[in-house]
Amino acid sequence: MQRLLLIALALVLLPASASATDASATFSAARSLVVASSSPGNAYAAGMSVVVTAPVAGDLTATGGSIVVAAPVQGDELLVAGSVDARARVGGDLRVFGGSITIDESVAGDIIAFGFSVRSIGHAAGSVFIGAADATVTNGASGPVTVYGNNVSLAGDFLDDVTIVASGRLTLAASTTIAGALSYQAPEPAAILDSVIVAGGITYTNASYLPDPGTSRILGFASIGFFLFARILGALILAGLLAGLFPRLAEALVERVYEEHPRSVLLTMLLGFAVLVATPILLLLLSLTFVGFGIALLLFILYSLLAFLSVMYAGIFLGGMLVRRFVHRETTVWHDGVVGMLTLSLVALVPSVGMLAVFLLMTFAAGALLQLFFSFAFPREETPELL
Repeated sequence: MQRLLLIALALVLLPASASATDASATFSAARSLVVASSSPGNAYAAGMSVVVTAPVAGDLTATGGSIVVAAPVQGDELLVAGSVDARARVGGDLRVFGGSITIDESVAGDIIAFGFSVRSIGHAAGSVFIGAADATVTNGASGPVTVYGNNVSLAGDFLDDVTIVASGRLTLAASTTIAGALSYQAPEPAAILDSVIVAGGITYTNASYLPDPGTSRILGFASIGFFLFARILGALILAGLLAGLFPRLAEALVERVYEEHPRSVLLTMLLGFAVLVATPILLLLLSLTFVGFGIALLLFILYSLLAFLSVMYAGIFLGGMLVRRFVHRETTVWHDGVVGMLTLSLVALVPSVGMLAVFLLMTFAAGALLQLFFSFAFPREETPELL
């Protein structure tokens, strides 16, 4: 394990030490590592928990689950961890990548920090660049400061320009001094106290992340269009599969319209209407009793299956009707179901009349399916092969 950590350090973090001193480097790796011996040159450390308690004459590079640097570092620091606490002075630049980052002491160079929460208490002699959800700089900086975050808090003396991009709120503590200009973007203007001094002026840019009414309307129509497209596409695929796997069942539905008397077709629609409408009432009555609850659950599953097949075969039946009417073909193939379901989906988009037409086709499909399943389950002398 230690060997793997050392190899990872050498391959990933070693290039960061280009400005290292000429003294020999120190490598340390362990699951729980405490660096208690001072390093005359660069120091490299890796582990689940890393604590540095001895001074480092060169650069410090460390990675792990949590890192605590409690001794001064004369060179640069590069720290990568879930939790980072830099408690001692840094003689060079400080570069930190982690989840929770705390910088307690001053930094002689620049500060670059990326994390979920970044809190800089020490003064930075160079520039500061922070990207975090919550960023706090409480002791100012000598160089330019740039912060990207959700909520940003500033305090102290800033000797150069300050640039803030906040998706939430910008807060300036009392007696904050900015020798340069303050430029910030936020959804709302910051509440700046009278004790805050900004010598270079304040530039505010409204950056509302909520869409305006026109954009909201466009997004709403786009969402509805995507939903309809996904629903129609799914229905086309299912209809094509059912028509291709069970063509005889689809042909039997079409034959009932062409070969039977209109009165029989009407009775079939009434049967489907009665089942689709009366079954929910029956389920409600059965669910009121403890014994009938199990029966109601089983009937609900069968009813859901029948309703689903009624919608699918209403489109397949419509496609078969169109094929017989215009193509003069009696056999059913998979793309007949696709064409029929596409036509049914377009008819359903017609206000009022479209949904009524779809419901009538569903009632016929439900009634015909019940009759065909009953004939298949209780055959007489001859039963046509449907599946």
